[in-house]
Amino acid sequence: MQGQENARNPKPPNAWLPFSIIDAHAAGEPLRVVVRGLPEIPGETITEKLRYFRGHFDHLRGGLTWEPPGHADMYCAVLTPPVTSDGDLGVLFLQTRGYSSMCGHAIIALTKVVLDTGIVDREGDDPVLKLDTPVGRVVAVGHRARGRVATVSFTNVPSFVYLAGAEVAVPGIGPVAYDIAFGGAYYAICDATQLDLEITRAEYPRLIETGMAIKRAIAAEVTIESPCAADFGFLHGTILVGPPANQYHHSRNVCIFGDGELDRSPTGAGVSARAALHHSRNELAVGEIVTIESVIGTSFDLRIREKVAFADHDAIVPEVTGNASIVGHGELCFDPTDPLRHGFLLR
Repeated sequence: MQGQENARNPKPPNAWLPFSIIDAHAAGEPLRVVVRGLPEIPGETITEKLRYFRGHFDHLRGGLTWEPPGHADMYCAVLTPPVTSDGDLGVLFLQTRGYSSMCGHAIIALTKVVLDTGIVDREGDDPVLKLDTPVGRVVAVGHRARGRVATVSFTNVPSFVYLAGAEVAVPGIGPVAYDIAFGGAYYAICDATQLDLEITRAEYPRLIETGMAIKRAIAAEVTIESPCAADFGFLHGTILVGPPANQYHHSRNVCIFGDGELDRSPTGAGVSARAALHHSRNELAVGEIVTIESVIGTSFDLRIREKVAFADHDAIVPEVTGNASIVGHGELCFDPTDPLRHGFLLR
């Protein structure tokens, strides 16, 4: 019937602002990739582009990630032209409460999306993508099976320990031991057993409450200076570490970030930070592969490729491997008469 055919191919009025999107997830953590529809984002570097987006298009971040089309834990990637001569794409990372300097699960999901949909047309069983991020070059490899990307490995920016063996008094909890490490963003890393916490779905509310309390307490005491840009000198999240459910895996962790977002994946930038911390303790050797579980039981494989010097730090170069799936594609439309077109959040 004609009416049914029209419903299958809706055409929004010209005054509406449409965005072509592809939704995916990596190890359970969502990613919405904006393929088309955004205005040009000026800037000679990805950091400059991020600043311009934040200053001019932040209302679009709300419309793309918040309700009604999104939710309190939505994550988004905006593609830009590369800013390097040999880069394939630039990428900005948007979350419900702001912007990220680097996001590993997004790199994994984005690589799946870009290669499987032909946004970047690349042949071979292990095509390489060179991605320009706010903190530098990230190289991703899509490992194909039967013509589709089955897993993705990415080589992250140099990662290092920023503060080791610290303790903070957390209101309502007491003294908490922690370390801070960088894996593209800064994370406070804590042993969950000292907090009498299990990293399970059933503990979801307590994990968020505890992780945010620790993050706020540390942020009030510790000043972070980033070697990448002043924009990134802040504590991105708290990583709580516990024993794995699978005896053959290294550990299980959960990252609480933003304003109470809980990462469903093991957190690609977070496990990169953990690699630097474990190496500093002689617990993880160069070339050794370990598997880190998430709160929902998905996993990333982690290894250290090499040791390097980065700014004033003894750093390592981590490699993270995981899988992703595409879950949908379509078009989001911003109706100029919709009072909620820029979104809202309930948490």
